[in-house]
Amino acid sequence: MWGHFDEMMKRKDGGSKVQWTMKFLYWASRPRKGPKDMVRLNAGEKQEMEEESIREASKEVSREFKTLIDERDLDSLKQLQLLILGRLQDSNAVLSHFNENSENCFAEVSADFSRNTRLLKSMKSDLDYIFQKLRNMKAKILATYPDAFPDGSAKEVLDRRPDLEMP
Repeated sequence: MWGHFDEMMKRKDGGSKVQWTMKFLYWASRPRKGPKDMVRLNAGEKQEMEEESIREASKEVSREFKTLIDERDLDSLKQLQLLILGRLQDSNAVLSHFNENSENCFAEVSADFSRNTRLLKSMKSDLDYIFQKLRNMKAKILATYPDAFPDGSAKEVLDRRPDLEMP
C-alpha cells in the first residue's frame, strides 16, 4: 500500500504534499481496484474529497481540544472575553466622542489661530522695520554728532530678541 503512495509523492506533476496525502487517504479508504482510480477522479470529486477530509480532520481536532480543557475554564474564559469586549467597546465609544469633540473645537478655533498668526507675523515685520530705522538714525546721529551718546551706548548692540520663526 505505501509503495503506491511513495510513487505518487515522487511524481512531479503538480499538487502539494497535503493534496497528495488527502488523495492517498481517499484512495486507501475506497475499495481496491488499483492506483489508477485516483487518476480517474474529475476535478469536482477531488475538491469534494479534499473538503470532506479537511472537515473530518477539523472535527477530530476540535474533539481532542474539548477533552484537554475543563468546561468551567472555558466558561470563565468566555466571561473574561465578554468583559474585555465590553470595556473595549466602551473605550471605543469614549474615544470616538473625544475625536468628534476635538474636531468641533478645532473647527471653532482654527480661524482665530490663522488670523492671530497673520497678525503676529505682520507685527514682527513692522517691529523689524522700526528697529532697522532706529539703527540707521542712530548711525546717522553718531556720524554727525560723535559725542551725542555716552560712551557705553555707542557700541553696536546685538539684537537679542528670539527668532519666532524657528521651530
